[in-house]
Amino acid sequence: MPKISVIMGVYNTEKYLKEAIESILSQSLQDFEFIICDDGSLDGSVSIINDYMKKDPRIILIRNDKNRGLAASLNRCLEVASGEYIARMDSDDISVEDRFMKQANFLDLHSEYAIIGGGISLFDHKGIYGHRYGKEDFSKEQVFIGNFFIHPTVMMRRSVLIDVGGYTVDKHTYRTEDYDLWCKIAYHGYKGTNLKDILLLYREGRDSYSKRKFKYRIDGARLRYKWFKKFNLPLRYWPYILKPIFVGLIPKGIVQNYHRKKYSI
Repeated sequence: MPKISVIMGVYNTEKYLKEAIESILSQSLQDFEFIICDDGSLDGSVSIINDYMKKDPRIILIRNDKNRGLAASLNRCLEVASGEYIARMDSDDISVEDRFMKQANFLDLHSEYAIIGGGISLFDHKGIYGHRYGKEDFSKEQVFIGNFFIHPTVMMRRSVLIDVGGYTVDKHTYRTEDYDLWCKIAYHGYKGTNLKDILLLYREGRDSYSKRKFKYRIDGARLRYKWFKKFNLPLRYWPYILKPIFVGLIPKGIVQNYHRKKYSI
């Protein structure tokens, strides 16, 4: 049984896929299996994965019969995962070489923690333009307020993911499946935190905040309302339910400038 099961969904990312795969195969901790679910790609992604499978038997390819979304794809990966720990990866990002070593060592030494994330360097075709770090004080209140972890940086105990039921597959959690998972983990009483280290180069365009559809912001508010009730939070947390909608109503230029200043190097 491998120490780590890496799970990654792929959908039409042939342009960046080789870099993502290479960053996993180049990890300093090599005791892993790499489970990739192709979510109905129409480009050359599957061909690239097949080429790597011929070179490395640790790579396992699963294919969806049609595009089913990230949550469903990751759940399919979990069905075959056998590692003690589950590491997330996105098909257009780059993991730093010692990411797995740092996270596995942390979980080995701190049995009280179920999940460990870390920081990212934001980059695009022009290079690195900023950094983001996750919070350390894991609680239902902190998880509810904002997205506590940066999804592709996390490593989790497989037993915990099974206990909380994996990712929720629902039209209202599309684009918010990670937020929902953190809430489920907190709701079940598990602990988590973030390392202060940069673990991942996160590919994100500098204008990405202007491209998020308002529908997803409404879904985000609906999901926050669900967890507001389940967590039985006091009324002072009510404004956070509407946070995604408020942000969507702010002029795009202001939002872009805010994030540029907040995460700039």
